Amino acid sequence: MSIEPEATPNPNALKFTVGKPVGGPVTYLPGGEYDEPMANELLALDGVASVFATADFVTLTKTDEAEWADISSSVVSILESHFS
Repeated sequence: MSIEPEATPNPNALKFTVGKPVGGPVTYLPGGEYDEPMANELLALDGVASVFATADFVTLTKTDEAEWADISSSVVSILESHFS
């Protein structure tokens, strides 16, 4: 399954459906220490404000200053490495 970003009602949030169970529901925030490598990798990206995982998707929220064009391809790569 190809992982593609999907718009949400919040312009600062994108939904990434991975097609496999991701656990949760759980929200990860910057500054936390998590036993979840996927969340830690996503939070290490500049501009990521939070990671929400549940069912078969992950929703990322970015900071107001960040641009999706600078983040989304890295998010897809990280998610593909964990769920492909």
